[in-house]
Amino acid sequence: MSVLVTGGAGYIGSHMVLELVDRGEDVVVIDNLSTGFRWAVDRRATLVVGDIADNALVEETIRAHGVNAIIHFAGSIVVPDSVADPLGYYLNNTVKSRGLIAAAVQTGVRNFIFSSTAAVYGNPEDNPVSESAPPAPMSPYGSSKLMTEIMLSDASRAHDFRFVALRYFNVAGADPEGRSGQSTPRATHLIKVACETALGKRPQMEVFGTDYPTPDGTCVRDYIHVSDLANAHSVALDHLRRGGVSDIFNCGYSKGYSVIEVIAAVKQVSGVDFRVLLSPRRPGDPAAIVAATAKIREKLGWQPQHDNLEQIVAQALNWERRVDALKAEAHEG
Repeated sequence: MSVLVTGGAGYIGSHMVLELVDRGEDVVVIDNLSTGFRWAVDRRATLVVGDIADNALVEETIRAHGVNAIIHFAGSIVVPDSVADPLGYYLNNTVKSRGLIAAAVQTGVRNFIFSSTAAVYGNPEDNPVSESAPPAPMSPYGSSKLMTEIMLSDASRAHDFRFVALRYFNVAGADPEGRSGQSTPRATHLIKVACETALGKRPQMEVFGTDYPTPDGTCVRDYIHVSDLANAHSVALDHLRRGGVSDIFNCGYSKGYSVIEVIAAVKQVSGVDFRVLLSPRRPGDPAAIVAATAKIREKLGWQPQHDNLEQIVAQALNWERRVDALKAEAHEG
């Protein structure tokens, strides 16, 4: 029996593959390589190049590999892009997810883990925000993920099918062993952008909005190490395999850092005082959002191991120094 990871050639998906194969799981990946990389998939896993919209391919892969659980990462993730292209986001994140859920039901896959987002909360009244807070997404990205959560909930009531939706806060860092990291060109993740700027890959970076109702006027976010996030999926998978009920959990550290604080950390760790421009707000960005995480810790026993901003930054910098060489080697190979 094996685990199917959609989007397993991407940033979070490749770390999920590492987490699974390190613990002895058989893993098959479906990825269309539109934003992921073939070389990012650990060689212990099987890569199927294709789109999750291809239902015949998905069902064939599930049956051929004896898949009994699906961990679903494939999708689009840039909030401002979703505002500019809402229909594209509803297609990629919602319509395709509906097809994947249908394929799981059709082939008898009972366990499904979904990569949702803190964007479903919008701009919450209270921080840290708990899973019981009413959803109020501010962007098509958040709405597209919330719609998939609703479909999963409905499907679980109608079929022999259970799910866990994990609402990610801001994912950052890289595999501590240097095997994977954030590699997407033109990435918008703050720590990735700041590290690229510190290493001279960008001449400068922008801070979007300095007039938010926060201590220094910039957005406040909860940053979670990508390996801790991958581990959260592992404990969710164990929960479902034990017969646990469908549920939704936040994934963060219950502490927030402003954009200015994160940039200061990157400058300190890198030793580089790079150029930062102050720009207007972007559409769809809430002022502050921090995770309440008591639920996942108590119900699933999740215990993060990398809750340290300086460590997250240092590993992101180390990865950024290596990634161009890895891409070149893969191209030559």
